[in-house]
Amino acid sequence: MRTRLLLCALALGAPTALAAEAPLAAIDWLKRDPGMSAALPLPDPRPQGGIAVPRAERPRRDEPPVAASGDTPDVESAPLEAPSAESAGLLSSALTGLPRTLWTGSDAAVLARLIETTEPAVPALSAQLLTLLLAEADAPAGAASLLVARINRLMEEGAVDAALALVEQAGGSSDPEIFARWLDLSLLTGNDEQACRTLAEKPHLSPDLASRIYCDARIGNWEHAVTVYGSAAALGQIGPRDTELLARFLDPELVDASEPLNPPARPTPLEFHLFEAVGEALPTQPLPRVFAAADLSGNSGWRAQLLAAERLARRGTLSENRLLGIYTDREPAASGGVWDRVEAVQQLEAALNAGRSDLIGPALLAAWPQMRSAGLLVPFSELYAPRLQGLDLDPRAAALAQRAALLSPDYEEAARRLPAHTGLMRAVHAVAQGEMPDTIPLAPAAQAVVEAWRPDAQVPAEMQELLREGKLGETILRAIALFEDGAEGNHADLTGALTTLRRVGLEDTARRAAIQQILLSDEGAPL
Repeated sequence: MRTRLLLCALALGAPTALAAEAPLAAIDWLKRDPGMSAALPLPDPRPQGGIAVPRAERPRRDEPPVAASGDTPDVESAPLEAPSAESAGLLSSALTGLPRTLWTGSDAAVLARLIETTEPAVPALSAQLLTLLLAEADAPAGAASLLVARINRLMEEGAVDAALALVEQAGGSSDPEIFARWLDLSLLTGNDEQACRTLAEKPHLSPDLASRIYCDARIGNWEHAVTVYGSAAALGQIGPRDTELLARFLDPELVDASEPLNPPARPTPLEFHLFEAVGEALPTQPLPRVFAAADLSGNSGWRAQLLAAERLARRGTLSENRLLGIYTDREPAASGGVWDRVEAVQQLEAALNAGRSDLIGPALLAAWPQMRSAGLLVPFSELYAPRLQGLDLDPRAAALAQRAALLSPDYEEAARRLPAHTGLMRAVHAVAQGEMPDTIPLAPAAQAVVEAWRPDAQVPAEMQELLREGKLGETILRAIALFEDGAEGNHADLTGALTTLRRVGLEDTARRAAIQQILLSDEGAPL
């Protein structure tokens, strides 16, 4: 019947329509990072001079007893405390330690550009960037949408669940730009019915006919979808690839009778979803990180899930426990690459579960270089550092367990408890406790890092000016970017970035970033 409808529809033209109520959602993977909890100084609510004037003692102005005219004055009205979508966030000030005025001193276009281009050099700064993107904060001035920029960056990082929750909190059906991202995210997660019902009710939310046709079919309006498809295809209102994909989606009999389609280099979420729907699923590895979330839905093979989980864990958008769950899901079926990492993690897990110190040391020595090559030492350390402490390990394995402890959230306690035998490790131990080391490392990058804990360390002049202007969020973003410049060879910028982070109260983030920069870039240094 659908084939007949499709053939008939090619000669017809029809209008389009489409929407539904915005779904409510919450994400449970967000966890409080100690670096986000350092409270920033809040403005004193008292008048200048610190003395509040009681109401009864305040002078009163003389006012005329009657109005000057009988005209009705112009009065503007607005709902009290009306929420702004631009201020939406998943983390309150109580959780982040960041004030609601985080963005208000800056221009929205400047912030949007920084959010788009800033690249964290170490996992601690990735975590801080995610905190900024998810923080509740008042909207800045300017015509640009900071909310759209935040959602875009969350998608780029692969934080699909967080981006969806932020969209839904902001009201996914209230604005075409926000709705477009809601639909894209819903397509990638496979939970697109709500967004499609919304589009069916409010077709003005999207000018894209391909999305409207898909959504009509998705909610069961097949006849309407086929009719609109026929007129749109005849008038050339949808591109050739979407025309072919939608034809196969609307009439599955065409799939068996047609040659496979050439995959696009950069598919849209709708194209990606349609390729999967017609049985020609695209691999996500060559695609932007946001597509990796589709491999974690359970429909992909184990290898695809492993690679996607590693991509996301490197950016801090997949928890270490979820990564471990995927690593230990089943026995590795091959060797080399990701399979060697799976085997190494499974052997360490088995040795720890059995309490076999004689097996734990060799398993740790085998797993450490595997996780280092994948850029996963920080989530690996967060997983295993607590379980490796207090064990009777040989010196090489004990040194790796010490590094794991310093790369974990309990780095300060580890620095107080564990010995430091080399100059490099003594420097790391001092920074972990918020102190200037007594011996300076020889490596220029490590020297620049520890210089931020000198008592006379100065915040760069441009950062001081931003802080004087009340541009706290912009200052933090620029400090993250400055750290990246320093990690790439401009070593003095490491000192400036870390000093700035300490100045604004992000001491924990500064310490973790410093430790990670030293340890992750000096893996060849003596243990």
